[in-house]
Amino acid sequence: MTSPSLTSTTNPGPELPAPAQGRARPSTAWLGLVPFGAYLALFLVLPTVLAIATGFFDKAGAFTWSNLSALVDPVILTTFWNTTWLSLLTAAVGAIIGAIVCYATMGLPPTGGIRTTLDAATGVLAQFGGVMLAFVFIATIGVQGVVTILLKDTFGIDLQPGTWLYSVPGLILPYIYFQVPLMIITFLPALAALKPQWAEANLTLGGSRVSFWLRIGFPVLAPSFLASFLLLFANAFSSYATAAALASQGSQIVPLQIRAALTSETVLGRENLAGALALGMIVIVGVAMGLYALLQRRAARWQS
Repeated sequence: MTSPSLTSTTNPGPELPAPAQGRARPSTAWLGLVPFGAYLALFLVLPTVLAIATGFFDKAGAFTWSNLSALVDPVILTTFWNTTWLSLLTAAVGAIIGAIVCYATMGLPPTGGIRTTLDAATGVLAQFGGVMLAFVFIATIGVQGVVTILLKDTFGIDLQPGTWLYSVPGLILPYIYFQVPLMIITFLPALAALKPQWAEANLTLGGSRVSFWLRIGFPVLAPSFLASFLLLFANAFSSYATAAALASQGSQIVPLQIRAALTSETVLGRENLAGALALGMIVIVGVAMGLYALLQRRAARWQS
C-alpha cells in the first residue's frame, strides 16, 4: 500500500497577479549636463556668434564685406603666417619630446612613484601658462634674469642679444613648456593601449623589435599621434595670455592683433576688424579640431 504522503501533491496555491506596468518616468539624468551646457553657451557659443556677427557687420549694423577684406591685407597675412609657423613648430617639438617621454615611461609601473609624480606634474604644467609662465621666463632668462646674469658674468655669454625673448621667436620656449605636458597627457593612453599579445605574435612569426614598430606600432599609433599634434597646434594657435605678457609691444600674432583692433584708437571705421580676425581664427582652429575628431575616432578602435 502506498503511503499517502508519497502520492499527494503539493498545492501551489493561486497565482499572484503580475505587477501592473506603470508609465515609465522620464529620465532626469540630463539635468547633470545643465551646468556644462551653460558653460559652453556662455564661453564658447556666445563668443563665436559675436565674432561672426561683428565680422560681417559694420558699426551701424549694416552688412558689409569690408571687414573680411582686411584678411587679405599683407600685414594681416603676415600675422596669420607668424601664428601658423609658431604653432606648427611648437606643436611638432612638443609632440616629439612628449612621445619620447611617453615611451620612456612605459616600462615603469603605473602606480610607482615616478609614474605618479609624472602624471601629477603633467596635469599641473599643462595648465601653467599666462602671466605666471611669462614671469618665470622673464625672471630666469630675461634681460636681467638670474640665468642671463650668471652666464654673462661667469662665461661672458649673453642670452639676450636684441631681447629676442620679447619677440615672436621668444615665444617658442614658453609654448613648448606647456605643449610637452599636454602631449604626454593625450598620447600616453594611446601608447599604453598597445597590447603585449601583438608583440608576442610578432616574435612568434619571426619578427624583430624593428619590424614590430614598423608594421604594428607606428601604424596603430599614427592616428593618435597626428590627433595629438593637431590638438597642440590648436592650443598654440589660440594662446593669448603668455604672448600678451611677453610681447607687449606690437601685434605679431593673431591674438595680439585682435587685442590691438579692440583697443586701438587709430583704426577709424574698422571697429569690427577684431571680429573678422576672430572669425578667421575660428575657421583655422575649427578645421584643426575637426581633423582631430576624425583621427581620434579612428584611434579609438585600437584603444578600446
